[in-house]
Amino acid sequence: MIPVIHFLNYLLPVLYLTTFSAYFYDFMKGEKKFINIKRLFLFLTLLIHLVYLLLRTFEFHHPPITNVFEIFTVLAFAITFSYFLLELITDIRGTGPFIIIISFVFQFISTLFIPDQLAVKEVLRNNLLGIHVITALLGYSGFTISAVYSFLYLTLYKDLKHNRFGLIFNRLPNLEVLEKLSFYSAVIGFVLLTIAIIIGIIWLPSAFPDISYLDPKLIGTGLVWLLYGAGILSNLIVHWKGKKLIVLSITGFVIAILSTIISNFLAQSFHSFY
Repeated sequence: MIPVIHFLNYLLPVLYLTTFSAYFYDFMKGEKKFINIKRLFLFLTLLIHLVYLLLRTFEFHHPPITNVFEIFTVLAFAITFSYFLLELITDIRGTGPFIIIISFVFQFISTLFIPDQLAVKEVLRNNLLGIHVITALLGYSGFTISAVYSFLYLTLYKDLKHNRFGLIFNRLPNLEVLEKLSFYSAVIGFVLLTIAIIIGIIWLPSAFPDISYLDPKLIGTGLVWLLYGAGILSNLIVHWKGKKLIVLSITGFVIAILSTIISNFLAQSFHSFY
């Protein structure tokens, strides 16, 4: 089983790069024959990645969350899966290369450094913890995609303001659609992060009796949750639109990244137990 896992580990960056290339080529050339081919590449990449994650889970007897590089491969899958769902729902396919390149980077780093970790703390073998972490990663994947669409919105907005009607203008959806894509991605991320937080509130205190609610990761996650929640409510109730919502999405993403860096590398957090 382990040789198969190693083979898939090295295959995945190739698959992500191939999928990115198909989406990028279609973005540059706009040829109709690539419309369905690139989605097929995306589906096959996700399917093989899912098999890889399941094989690791069964072979090593724990969810793939025991170290940063396992989390990177789960994050690569989560981002791509979230985009795949969004593409199926909206049938907007021109933004793929901007999302898939992120997954490729995460998977490439994971492939280079991921260990075969057999001996882990017993708490890391708990499936509920696995659901908590994977749901949180799916939530942050939604925020990542939302931030990408926000950056694309600002890029297109700047081009329109300066009367530049080049490739970006021709290939990207209009500003209204990019805003909706950013908002929908943020909503998906917010719902999934809420589920992760609920699981954490119920289960983590029993797993970590000395848990502190001043933990850097908890504070950072709480800030991200509140910020995105405020943005979603502002859109639904006050009808915030345009750049206000876009800037809020980017701000939330930056806080999420800083929170992860601080809790995992600069401060002691029980979330760093792996």
